[in-house]
Amino acid sequence: MRLKISAARMGIGAACLVLVGTSPSCAEPVFDGLAGAWSGIGTMKPSDGPREKVRCKVAYNVTRPGRSLTLDLRCASDAYKMVLSANIEQSGTELSGNWFESEYRQGGKVYGTNKDGLIEARIEGNTVAALVTIQTRSNRQSFLMEAPGSWMAEVAIELNKDAK
Repeated sequence: MRLKISAARMGIGAACLVLVGTSPSCAEPVFDGLAGAWSGIGTMKPSDGPREKVRCKVAYNVTRPGRSLTLDLRCASDAYKMVLSANIEQSGTELSGNWFESEYRQGGKVYGTNKDGLIEARIEGNTVAALVTIQTRSNRQSFLMEAPGSWMAEVAIELNKDAK
């Protein structure tokens, strides 16, 4: 098993996942269709190593109907563990918010747009800069983070909403 990676390196992995919950369901008000539990699998691709499978669970809470969301995310693989929380707001098509990953003590800001159910965003922190694309359709969600030149070059995850 690999040694625990440094906080600076883990920051990208944590930050890339912060927006997993910010895409609206096309037929419902922004954020409202996300309330509840989601889970899924995907891969993380370090710039200097092979792809590694990752499993994730996310709990979403709509705090201001249609426009504010908190999320609690937990992801794990053989080498990585993340425990992430975030607060996301939407005004018009603009997104903004904050994230914090408690396992590696990293945090930062989220900026982006949400148009017709497609999110295109930038995640920033002291050691993080990544571009994220997220699409939600009904009870399925896809997430792609790209950070060329970073230690974590790509993250791709597919999530499904858990049955009540």
